[in-house]
Amino acid sequence: QVQLVESGGGSVQAGGSLRLSCAASGFTYSRICIGWFRQTPGKEREGVAAIYTGGGSTYYADSVNGRFTLSQDNAKNTVSLQMNSLKPEDTAMYYCAATRFCILGTRREPRRESFGYWGQGTQVTVSS
Repeated sequence: QVQLVESGGGSVQAGGSLRLSCAASGFTYSRICIGWFRQTPGKEREGVAAIYTGGGSTYYADSVNGRFTLSQDNAKNTVSLQMNSLKPEDTAMYYCAATRFCILGTRREPRRESFGYWGQGTQVTVSS
């Protein structure tokens, strides 16, 4: 069975850091794309970043580029999103998702339509 389990959300002050993790299991392919998305009330999910586990290539939306960093731990089948210099506008529910290959939009963000497996989300709140 395919499962994505997220953890690491919480509440921090602006300028602080959080590390989100996504544990993946049950996939047929060992090399997949793990994406991170975020969503606030009344808005559609926004692509944040993605990593291709086959080679470690990473992709970041312009809004987070330079502040967020993706990494993978193959032994634990886990992908982590290190979020530094957090801003209030980063406040959202964060979701990890999986697909075979990373498909990006014109602004380098992962595309929702490409991901068929999703976690349940973890809340990130950044206060001023």
